Amino acid sequence: MQVDDHRVRHPLGELFARSWTPPGPAAGAPIVLLHDSLGCVELWRDFPPALAQATGRRVVAYDRLGFGRSQARTDRLAPDFIAEEARRFFPVVLERLGIEGFVAFGHSVGGGMAVNCAAEWSGRCEALVTESAQAFVEDRTVQGLRAARRDFQQPGQLERLARYHGDQAAWVLEAWLGTWLSPAFAGWSLAEALPRVRCPVLALHGADDEYGSARHPEAIGRLAAGPTRIELLPQTGHVPHRERPAEVLGRVAGWLAAAAADS
Repeated sequence: MQVDDHRVRHPLGELFARSWTPPGPAAGAPIVLLHDSLGCVELWRDFPPALAQATGRRVVAYDRLGFGRSQARTDRLAPDFIAEEARRFFPVVLERLGIEGFVAFGHSVGGGMAVNCAAEWSGRCEALVTESAQAFVEDRTVQGLRAARRDFQQPGQLERLARYHGDQAAWVLEAWLGTWLSPAFAGWSLAEALPRVRCPVLALHGADDEYGSARHPEAIGRLAAGPTRIELLPQTGHVPHRERPAEVLGRVAGWLAAAAADS
């Protein structure tokens, strides 16, 4: 497995990216991972190389601006930051890493970003995988966020986040909780983007996800223009790729192989 680190120059700040390339000819377009609200490349842990091995595809992950090893930022996220990622940052990552066609794979808020990437770049997106993606702001989502805010008030919690985000940890936390709990964000949804998603879609969701019910993958399946497969994983919370890695890898690899054969 070849592992390469990349620095992606962007007008708003430099981004950090890493790619995993399995040996032999590629089995299809690269998979680009979009992380969750507190995530970064390092917090994907051993999932990216395992995904590359399981699918035979190059896998790329990058830290969004302000996260992980990417350049710091101090501004507040705009209410349209999920769609903005697809318009302003994602295409620069593709260009700098020489990626034409791609598979978008996003976890949590990264799933919403992956939906927007598939919609914005529909001619280049060959498949879309969402994992625990929110399609709108649900009461269950808000309850989970309020519980997380209480948890992060406990001693040592911010320091744990700083292991991955350094001095940006407090900004990262506020970018998540402050944005999602803001009244200006309450009406956000993927309703405008999903009808523009024409590629095959796999929507993975834990039945016990503390940040969103099965209404989210159901909305993705109902609104996406492309053929959609919904996989509701029993006894699974918000991070299926960590809770059930072998099952997630098997389902994604099998589905991608079948989608490629049908195309």
